[in-house]
Amino acid sequence: MQLVKTTRDTLLRPLQIVSGIVERRHTMPILANILIRKDGENVSFLSTDTEVQITTHASIGSGADVAGTTVAARKLLDILRALPESGDVTMTLVNKRLTVQTGKSRFALQTLAAEEFPTVSVADTYNATVTLPQKTLKHLFNMVHFSMAQQDIRYYLNGLLLVLDGRNVIAVATDGHRLAFCQVETEQEFTRQEVIIPRKTIIELQRLLEESDETVQLDISTSQVKLTFADIELVSKLVEGKFPDYTRVIPKGYKNDFTIGRDELLRSLQRAAIMTSDKFKGVRCIISPGSMKISSTNADQEEAVEELEIDYGGDSVDIGFNVTYLLDVLNNLKCDQINIALGDSNSSALISIPDNADFKYVVMPMRI
Repeated sequence: MQLVKTTRDTLLRPLQIVSGIVERRHTMPILANILIRKDGENVSFLSTDTEVQITTHASIGSGADVAGTTVAARKLLDILRALPESGDVTMTLVNKRLTVQTGKSRFALQTLAAEEFPTVSVADTYNATVTLPQKTLKHLFNMVHFSMAQQDIRYYLNGLLLVLDGRNVIAVATDGHRLAFCQVETEQEFTRQEVIIPRKTIIELQRLLEESDETVQLDISTSQVKLTFADIELVSKLVEGKFPDYTRVIPKGYKNDFTIGRDELLRSLQRAAIMTSDKFKGVRCIISPGSMKISSTNADQEEAVEELEIDYGGDSVDIGFNVTYLLDVLNNLKCDQINIALGDSNSSALISIPDNADFKYVVMPMRI
């Protein structure tokens, strides 16, 4: 039975969309496959790791038959990438084997039954629905994703906190050493709600969301979030647990603050980072009236010193930071200037954008 007949690129796109979450090694071998379902002209492609599920559709079906199968995602993707761009590609299912053919090239792949594929059940009802432009949601995630923890024993930190509050949609991420906060105002009104979206889901959404004004719909339940945009549906389980109270972490009322060029500070920190070691990424910052001095040393007694002129008349502060945490935020911000507010050498620093209350980044000091 012929399932699909189309051009290589038309078939490649839906496969690339769904293949991102497919893991090569899994306790269930069928999860290395993607589920392909055909109903007349409509063909759906689905992948899952039992936590996240992505579905997309394409009108590339051949014939009026209804059929379904699962096939190794990576192999099929590698085959299509290696095929020439010109010429039609057909996929045919015969005797539990999927044949991919174009011109004089033919590949026969083993399949597993579609009925055995463990799909994620979609929630019947949702507590809240949010509609945003894709680029707005992508911006929210981009501004905080780098602060998510990776494989932290405090599992609730291995994700992003999404908060609906009044007219605001808020994203917060922390790994315990730094915290990033970003919010956007909408025309919708929400009762306050907080959910934690897993790290893997956020990384995948950053790949799939586009810089466009086309909308994405978020449906949120107590245990699941569903995002629908373009011809893609992504369903993800939520992380259970209590996220730290970010409002208590963000410092208020610091009197020592100054504004500095983002690019200027970024370049200085990149140069200072050269003299740090893999085990110790600390840089020392001495802020005094009119100047900011950045220095770093390593076990070989090598040293880097950078001095920047700043418009500052506050207290002298001698403070150390993990340079990676500073570089992460500076690389993700797109503004020309940033504001840095400080307490003392033992207090967190607050990095924000001048005249903009929608973004805040808190970074803990470290002993140098």
